[in-house]
Amino acid sequence: MPQRVLRFRISQDGAVEETVEGFTGQSCLKLTEKLESALGSVQQRELTSEAYICPEEQSHQVQENIKII
Repeated sequence: MPQRVLRFRISQDGAVEETVEGFTGQSCLKLTEKLESALGSVQQRELTSEAYICPEEQSHQVQENIKII
């Protein structure tokens, strides 16, 4: 299992930059949803390449639900 890390950088003007590492797929968004809500509105979001990786469990579920007509 990869190491999972959340990093925060708070600038002098109070802006918070959040970096999430070690999560695949959209799980990082679910993880940080409540925290981001408490901090304020999200001004910008930039997804890493990890966000586009479909976890193996999800890919099996998707493949099982696909029906070819």
